[in-house]
Amino acid sequence: MSDFLDISGKIFLIFGVANKRSVAAAIARTLIDQGAVVYLSVRSEQRATTARKLFSGSPVFVCDVEHEEQIVALKAQVEQELAATGGVKLAGIVHSIAFANYSEGAKPFHQTLKRDFLQAVDISCYSLISIADQFAPLLAEDASVVTISISTTNMAAENYGYMAPVKAALESSLSFLAKSFSSFSRVRFNAVAPALLKTSASAGIPGYVESYLYAEQVILRKTAIATQEVADTAAFLLSPRSSGITCQSIVVDGGMGVNYFDQQLIGATLS
Repeated sequence: MSDFLDISGKIFLIFGVANKRSVAAAIARTLIDQGAVVYLSVRSEQRATTARKLFSGSPVFVCDVEHEEQIVALKAQVEQELAATGGVKLAGIVHSIAFANYSEGAKPFHQTLKRDFLQAVDISCYSLISIADQFAPLLAEDASVVTISISTTNMAAENYGYMAPVKAALESSLSFLAKSFSSFSRVRFNAVAPALLKTSASAGIPGYVESYLYAEQVILRKTAIATQEVADTAAFLLSPRSSGITCQSIVVDGGMGVNYFDQQLIGATLS
């Protein structure tokens, strides 16, 4: 079989593997299945233990992106690892990192605490900018950077709270990063923007299960988006086959965004 994606043997750095159900883990498996080499960066030693069990053949690094000095240290570690390969550069980076403090439960948006909002921006958005800055010298001239967003940042889902504006900032950053990098490279920046997924991270969002079950009914095919579908889209965006795509958020929602006024759901609500 021909290597359609043309990623076999290429090296990718993936941030955000938490467990086997995480989006980052699905992307890593997909890339490895296509013959790519994967480096993993995780937040803690505990997650590093999990990542090493899941991907025994991949180097695993620990980096809490909330602390910028750790991103600087990670860059040095990855540079050393790449030097052992003869100086091959990274073909791409996956930024699958997000955090919101829901410890006090869901609140009305106007009651969002400043410290929580700024922490979410720091970890979920600014980390991409910092990673791009540090890893610029290690990226191939035509590398691809992919982050994970959400299917819409305009829908005011009360239980998702302030994370939608944070993801909006993340998506806006793509254009500015691509423009900055265009002065010295052809590195592309894109996002995969899925509808609700069944992941461990989502389980911590208040009321998420009910929203997920509702989304299944709104999606045209009446089946939720699978994490693997997100991983497949990310793999495409990381590959040279998507060379003409940059500064975009590719929505993976099974048509949910066009079907909020489904007659069957309306009838059930009004009956």
